[in-house]
This record gives sequence, C-alpha cells and structure tokens, in this order.
Amino acid sequence: MATTTKKATAKKPAAKKPAAAKKPAAKKPAAPAKKAAPAKKPAAAKKPAAKKPAAKKPAAKKPAAKRKPSAAFMKPLTPSAVLAAVVGAMPLPRTEVVKKVWDYIKKNKLQDAINKRMINADEKLKALFGGKAQASMFELTKFVSGHLK
Repeated sequence: MATTTKKATAKKPAAKKPAAAKKPAAKKPAAPAKKAAPAKKPAAAKKPAAKKPAAKKPAAKKPAAKRKPSAAFMKPLTPSAVLAAVVGAMPLPRTEVVKKVWDYIKKNKLQDAINKRMINADEKLKALFGGKAQASMFELTKFVSGHLK
C-alpha cells in the first residue's frame, strides 16, 4: 500500500504479493490536483484571465438575394378626393402615397419646430386627419390608409 507524507508527493512502491493472492483493486475516481496557494498577500493575487472561446470560422455565406417588397404594399390603390388633393388622383402603391404625403409636409414646412414627431395640419391635411389640427407622425399611415381604396 502506498503511503505519502506532507512534504513528499511521490508514492512509495508497494511490496509485491504472490500472483495467486492478487485481488482486483476497486477503482477510485481521480481527485483533481490542488494547486498550492501563493504565500503572498491574498489581495495581491491576480485572477486568471478569462479564456475566450476559439473563434469559429463562419460558414460560406450564400450571396444575399435582393429583398422583394410585399405584394400588398406594391398594389396600386386609388386615393379618395381628400387624399388626392395632397398626392394626386393617380392610383399609387401605399408606400408611394406615404412618401408623397411626407414630401408635401416637408415642402410646406408643416412639421412642428419643437416636437418633430408632430405634424401641424393645413387645410388639406386637416381634412385628411379628420379635423385634427395636429397629428403624430405615427398616426399618419393610419389616416392615409383610411383614404385608400
């Protein structure tokens, strides 16, 4: 049987037993080796740097296909008479209608100077906004969609 001392870490060889008297040894799980703590101040001990995982090479990317717009957005819609006063009477896709309304707002400087999210309505936009004098830019598409057929 092996014996160890505190100072020596090497094991002494065990005495040989006759082959007939040999029993299979029960295996014990290997205990993890403990590192001796440095004798310096504990506050001065440095922490090991965190290991970064190995950078994986990205798989070969497929060439990106151009994004196709939804057919619902690209379908030409006829504006109502109120909306036609701002964007024209020709059937346009919903995206183009919103762009033209924004062009009208910027051309006539109807965006609020202090709060840029708000749109001040002139006579044409007041009819579009349902009589409101001021509307949020987030409500704009809601008002426009109510005037498209």
